[in-house]
Amino acid sequence: MKVLFFCPHWGSNDIPFEEFLAKVKGAGFDGVELSLPLDEDDRKAMTSAIRKADLIFIGQHWETVNLDFDEHKNEYVNRLYNLATGNPLLIDSQTGKDFFSFEQNMALIHAATDFSQETNIPVVHEIHRGKFSFAAHITKKFLVSNPDLRICADLSHWCNVAESLLEDQPEALDIALKRADHIHARVGFQEGPQIPDPRAPEWKEVLEKHISWWDRIIRRAETENRNSFTITPEFGPFPYMTVLPHSREPISNQWDVNVYMMELLRKRYNGIEN
Repeated sequence: MKVLFFCPHWGSNDIPFEEFLAKVKGAGFDGVELSLPLDEDDRKAMTSAIRKADLIFIGQHWETVNLDFDEHKNEYVNRLYNLATGNPLLIDSQTGKDFFSFEQNMALIHAATDFSQETNIPVVHEIHRGKFSFAAHITKKFLVSNPDLRICADLSHWCNVAESLLEDQPEALDIALKRADHIHARVGFQEGPQIPDPRAPEWKEVLEKHISWWDRIIRRAETENRNSFTITPEFGPFPYMTVLPHSREPISNQWDVNVYMMELLRKRYNGIEN
């Protein structure tokens, strides 16, 4: 099984898109993970540029925040279909709201399932604060109730919410790792969703804990005889990235950190060194 690595557009929005894609290709990523604009011309220009750069596209949904549930659901479905026009390998979705009812959030999950059945595009629901999946014990209820529910494992969020490395939630963690079809390889800790720099020795224990979770997902995927699996190193810019007071200078380089994570995991899972 080959593990494919994707670069987030998040944090690189300040450079021309074609320049970003060339940078991604030059660093050795297999593809990009990003949202698409609703404007048809802008959307076609972006998807054409991705194809021209010979990169694989993973769609990302995060924009739907409407507080009225019916309007929220309509927008959510429309944005999934908007991403479908780019023919993504899969869609990573930040789904629902933490304050929606269980039934409302499950209705959104079912809507995504209907979308997948119609388009043949898988949707994985990202572990994320503020969404239905904001906490391990809550997400467990959704996973138990819906055997078809598949997730993107961004376990950094759960560490932050639970103020732990999930040592006391083995059952919730176990079912999540069994249902993960995509990984966001960001490292969180007890007091935040992102450590300052995974290369720093003081974060070695936390990094190794996350890697042990990713190892379990990859091993499980290998037993399923998959041809490939997808990982997006997703260390982000400010406010995820710590900055110095007053100057607001980031204390580490987001791009360098994500390339480091890609190379670390590519060597680990594919045996490829840069």
